[in-house]
Amino acid sequence: MTTRQKPQQSFGGLWNMSFGFFGIQLAFGLQNANVSRIFQSLGSSVDGLAFLWIAGPVTGLIVQPLIGHYSDRTWGRFGRRRPYFVAGAVLSALALLGLPQAGVLMLAAAFLWLLDASLNIALEPVRAFVGDMTPDAQRAQGFALQTWFIGAGAVVGSVLPALFAWAGIANTAPEGMVPDSVRLSFYIGAAAMVLAVAWTAFTVREYSPEEMAAFAGAGPADAGAQPLVYSARGPFWLALGAGLLALVAQQGLDKQLYVLGSGLALFGLAQIALRAARAKGALAEIMSDLAQMPAQMRQLALAQFFTWTALFILWIYTTPVVTQYVFGAKDTASAAYNAGADWVGVMFAFYNGVAALAAFFLPVLARRIGNASTHMVCLLGGSIGFLLLLVLHEKWLLLAPMVFIGIAWASILAMPYVILTRVLPPHKFGIYIGVFNVFIVVPQLMVATIMGGVIRSFFPAEPKWTMLVGAAVMAAAALAMLRVREEPAST
Repeated sequence: MTTRQKPQQSFGGLWNMSFGFFGIQLAFGLQNANVSRIFQSLGSSVDGLAFLWIAGPVTGLIVQPLIGHYSDRTWGRFGRRRPYFVAGAVLSALALLGLPQAGVLMLAAAFLWLLDASLNIALEPVRAFVGDMTPDAQRAQGFALQTWFIGAGAVVGSVLPALFAWAGIANTAPEGMVPDSVRLSFYIGAAAMVLAVAWTAFTVREYSPEEMAAFAGAGPADAGAQPLVYSARGPFWLALGAGLLALVAQQGLDKQLYVLGSGLALFGLAQIALRAARAKGALAEIMSDLAQMPAQMRQLALAQFFTWTALFILWIYTTPVVTQYVFGAKDTASAAYNAGADWVGVMFAFYNGVAALAAFFLPVLARRIGNASTHMVCLLGGSIGFLLLLVLHEKWLLLAPMVFIGIAWASILAMPYVILTRVLPPHKFGIYIGVFNVFIVVPQLMVATIMGGVIRSFFPAEPKWTMLVGAAVMAAAALAMLRVREEPAST
């Protein structure tokens, strides 16, 4: 079949296909800035926060590759990607409505699980949407605009509780209850999620399978054409998982590590079973794609691992650090604690605002020094931001580290995908972006299972040292970018 180039999108077209991210990231902004506050308000200790956040990584490990796999192969009356991100938006809205009303800690954790699963259902199809709809030469521009909407949505989501508090709506509540300012913010987030994703769904016409095939031989029917590869590393992963489980049992380590050990063992067992049976189907195809990752994905994997370890530390522990060291409060029902938690929302809004602006400067820097070097420089800036969070204890000065973290966040949202979409097969954008995000959720799982034990063992009353850990792993991510080799885009 003769191939042809995808047409250039107008600015309005790029705007419409990216607008859904405004609602998705508004929901993420509410989650990242307020879930630790909700959990603490419902009785969670600081060292128990990481385990309660485990919903995100566990859900992402399961949902993202599956949604990527099936969205690559879907075509029906409502399109290819659209059924997934519309369903994800509706389910996310239901979780946002329920989370601040839970009243019981484990019910709130269950709503967080639903929220994470639903956001993952919406997230990857919307990200793959930009890859589907733009030609190679316009993709960096598409991801930059997508990053702008991510930043703008997160700004609104992060700052909403503080805005309502400034407007006179109560930001404190009796012990075991969530303040009205937080509840109202989550209700608005639910509406914004549905409306923003609906805008993208109903204003953009997806290319048909025949059109995708004409562009690059990329129709959904071609997605499973290559032979399956069955990894021989299953015994290694099974042994690693079993060894970790035995170590936890023998040494009396934190029981949260059972989650990590079980996950490794199950991954190994799945590989062994698939290889023995020469199985077909979705799981076999996902495992095969994982084994055949492009070289750039393998090179980026280590950087992603360290990057998202640092980010998860930021999202979980900034609230207890700021409320304790800057506002001098541990009592979650106190005015000082809730003022500090509101300020964390302002800080998160600020770094997302910085990211929205920085997104448009990243392509300029990348043209000068390359995509990988640009990402490395930005990650080093993020490490500096964590160090500043460790040493600064004045309210307004805390915005300074958010500048560095915001620049890093802009690069995290854009540059790895710019690098990858130069080499990914177009008919597998969904599955490979989902597989790539395994290297995001695995470190989140490790933080969720390990950090609580680290805090209890080394600094039970001093959560600020989590920021030093964040600085170290973000610097490690920057150094890992030295091994990433870029290939020139096809012309």
